[in-house]
Amino acid sequence: MAQSINITELHLPQLEMLKNQLDQEVDSMYVPGKLHDVEHVLIHVGTGYYVEKTAQDQMEKIQPALQKKHAMKQAVMEMMSQKIQQLTALGAAQATAKA
Repeated sequence: MAQSINITELHLPQLEMLKNQLDQEVDSMYVPGKLHDVEHVLIHVGTGYYVEKTAQDQMEKIQPALQKKHAMKQAVMEMMSQKIQQLTALGAAQATAKA
């Protein structure tokens, strides 16, 4: 079961860690290589077992997950930007108050 996280409650370092985790998850969805048969691929299903699938089936399966990860990363980056703007404004206000 996936864990739900409210990104508005995370601090900037936590958002950075989450962004890095999402980057790693997206990167792990891609495997460089050369295909001799571009219509069929072997999928590792664990413990040294492989199943032959069509490339189209795998693309249909992977595409929604990739889109979801990308949307999550965008939301995290937007929240990071908002938090940075808030910190910048707070710092400027504190500097003005001291002057």
